[in-house]
Amino acid sequence: MTLIAVYPGTFDPVTNGHVDLVKRGCKIFDKIIIAVAKNPQKSTLFTLDERIKFAEKVFSNQKSIEVLSLDRLLVDFAKHHSATVILRGLRAVSDFEFEIQLASINRSMEPSIESVFMSPAVEFGFLSSSIIKDIARHHGKLDKFVHVEVEKGLREKFK
Repeated sequence: MTLIAVYPGTFDPVTNGHVDLVKRGCKIFDKIIIAVAKNPQKSTLFTLDERIKFAEKVFSNQKSIEVLSLDRLLVDFAKHHSATVILRGLRAVSDFEFEIQLASINRSMEPSIESVFMSPAVEFGFLSSSIIKDIARHHGKLDKFVHVEVEKGLREKFK
């Protein structure tokens, strides 16, 4: 049996914190699907297509990772792709309450799908896409925080 996890998010943009979590997740799961969310309630800097392309570039050398668009209920998406796990990152205690709420509602809708939480590596515990956009907006150094292709995209947006 192949153990498939779905890692959902807006990934606006994908950061080295996301990359770290996926790389460590690959030690546990046979396949990870990066589910890039189309969320009309969130105002994103990058379009859905741009966010998908960034994720594809960042993870292009890893065969056990697939990048797809998420445009429906997460549990329905997971079932459709034979995933039995939803992978989520927890940076701080402030993330915990929201993530537990989501895990509980997902489990109530689909008991066969479990949520697994991973903490970030120490060097990425503070990192978020919002912080990355702020650094880029002010023309700060990004090379420690994002893939070179993502950095190019951010520089282009904030010319």
